[in-house]
Amino acid sequence: MCKVLLPIKPKYARQILNGSKTFEYRKNRFRRNDVDTIVIYATSPIKKVLGEAKLIDVLEATPKNIWDKTSYSGGIDKKNFDKYFEGRSKAFAYALGEVKVYKTEKSLKEFDINYYPQSFVYIDKENQKY
Repeated sequence: MCKVLLPIKPKYARQILNGSKTFEYRKNRFRRNDVDTIVIYATSPIKKVLGEAKLIDVLEATPKNIWDKTSYSGGIDKKNFDKYFEGRSKAFAYALGEVKVYKTEKSLKEFDINYYPQSFVYIDKENQKY
């Protein structure tokens, strides 16, 4: 099993960490099937790793079907959802479970990441330093 570090806008990162957002939307699915945890990297202006959430399931469908199934806890309005998936025939929703907020924010360097990720970064448990 492994973790994936996801860059997430601060607004949505806070929603995940407070439990009000339980689906994270993405245009692509992870290639690996052994991901069990999402590590939450809040993007600019915070630029820190704030916590993590268990990955329960990955939903794959048309954007309309994903919206119909997940909008109640997706943390985004329909207009921005449609804009994000504009021109796409597939949408992915990562169903999130138990959340762990780190006591202190962490830097990317603590995960041996020396750049600002645009999509996601796999983090194998054997190599973690925290």
